[in-house]
Amino acid sequence: MIMTSEVLIRKAVAADIDAMLELLRLLFAIETDFVFDGDRQRLGLTLLLQAENTGCMLVAECGQHIVGMCTAQLLVSTAEGGIKALIEDVVVAESCRRQGVGTQLLMAIKQWAARQGAKRIDLLADRRNNRALDFYQRLGWLETKLVCLQKKM
Repeated sequence: MIMTSEVLIRKAVAADIDAMLELLRLLFAIETDFVFDGDRQRLGLTLLLQAENTGCMLVAECGQHIVGMCTAQLLVSTAEGGIKALIEDVVVAESCRRQGVGTQLLMAIKQWAARQGAKRIDLLADRRNNRALDFYQRLGWLETKLVCLQKKM
């Protein structure tokens, strides 16, 4: 699908979850740390939808098709002495990339975070996803010296 009409960035609703799952399938095919599990990701999206005070899920809609998504959650940062937002799940359908959709999603999530009082935004990306890293760098995101570690519970 090549976009020919305007893109609407809006908050996600429950009816968007199936389309968002397909976008997550694309994203997890790129990310080496995660394996797509539709039931698990559906649960995660549902939980985030319910976390209205601390989370935000945005979708990009073009011609009644969901072509992109971005999620963020609020956390307390001791380094900032206040709230920060953690962005995950930035993904745009392959056929709609390089058309400004990702930029619009990130601008909208940044505005949401600012309205919540966030002092900083963190973004997680797979270190081997050079296309994404180049995109974020062009938008002014800076790489830190921090490394993300995780341990399964």
